Amino acid sequence: MAKGPEEIIRDEIRALAAYHVPVSEGMVKLDAMENPYPLPRPVRERIATLVAGAEINRYPDAGAARLKLRLQEALEIPEGLELLLGNGSDEIIQMLMLAVARPGATVLGVEPAFVMFRLIASFCGLRFVGVPLRPDFSLDAERTVAAIEQHQPALVFIAYPNNPTGNLFDAAAIDRVIAAAPGLVVIDEAYHAFAERTYIHTLRENVNLLVMRTLSKSGFAGLRLGLLVGAGTWLAHVDKVRLPYNVGVLTQLVAEEALQHPALLDEQASAIKSERARLYAALERESRTTPFPSDANFILFKTAAAQSTFDALKGRGVLIKNLHGSHPALEGCLRVTVGRPDENDRFLEALREVPA
Repeated sequence: MAKGPEEIIRDEIRALAAYHVPVSEGMVKLDAMENPYPLPRPVRERIATLVAGAEINRYPDAGAARLKLRLQEALEIPEGLELLLGNGSDEIIQMLMLAVARPGATVLGVEPAFVMFRLIASFCGLRFVGVPLRPDFSLDAERTVAAIEQHQPALVFIAYPNNPTGNLFDAAAIDRVIAAAPGLVVIDEAYHAFAERTYIHTLRENVNLLVMRTLSKSGFAGLRLGLLVGAGTWLAHVDKVRLPYNVGVLTQLVAEEALQHPALLDEQASAIKSERARLYAALERESRTTPFPSDANFILFKTAAAQSTFDALKGRGVLIKNLHGSHPALEGCLRVTVGRPDENDRFLEALREVPA
């Protein structure tokens, strides 16, 4: 007799809830940390020409050699370091975890942080240890180092800036974590465009350190392109679990073209940072909201009635992220992505209309 999912699917997988992406059609979409600015028409027309001539009947360059060269130039990656590309950062996280997934291996991170660190560890059959941040969301170096010494993790993840809190951790605290780790440490710099702080230039002096980036927050979320930077001695092994042709023809073509316009990308990032400051100041002035400082393209804020505020905003056509109930440290918290000025105005106007 055939067995059902209760007997075949792993217990920890059946216990999980699927990652939920809400329907956003017709909404002011401020829930997913996307860049709100489209590319200028001349750039889009150039991309359209490239796409029209793309050989989508053929498999892509498996090693994405030209794109890697473009990324090395654009990101100013020091000589001697290698790149590994993924279908978004999520696939890179999965590759890293698959590569270290010995029986009994542990992955360590801080919490609250990017939820996929814990979820993908579960997917890969790894034990995840989450070390609480301090009440102000700063990195507790003593507690993190003690957890590293106790659990001896194969892999440690630190987001810089952190998601969903938006803050940059103290560099000295991160250095202590790197020095204490017996295995790999991965610094996730998904929001680098808005923080302008990086560990890429320390990679050669930290043999167990890798840096992860993505183009998603810089305006190319639809491309799904993530990258890992580090020593080839590590990346060569992680590359063995990468599925063939994981970065498609169109992603490679469009990313190569987009990276030829660094001034445009910098201009958009500057506009987002300017709006971030305006939005933060507006939330500070609101009597019912307490925003947390952010070096990313979103702002976490606390309010006394998070669920009803979220529902009321959604009812007014504004979609943000409800983090209330997702982690004890995030009780009463909502997260808003920094949008265009008109989108931010719509959010603030809707927020003021929420009944007290």
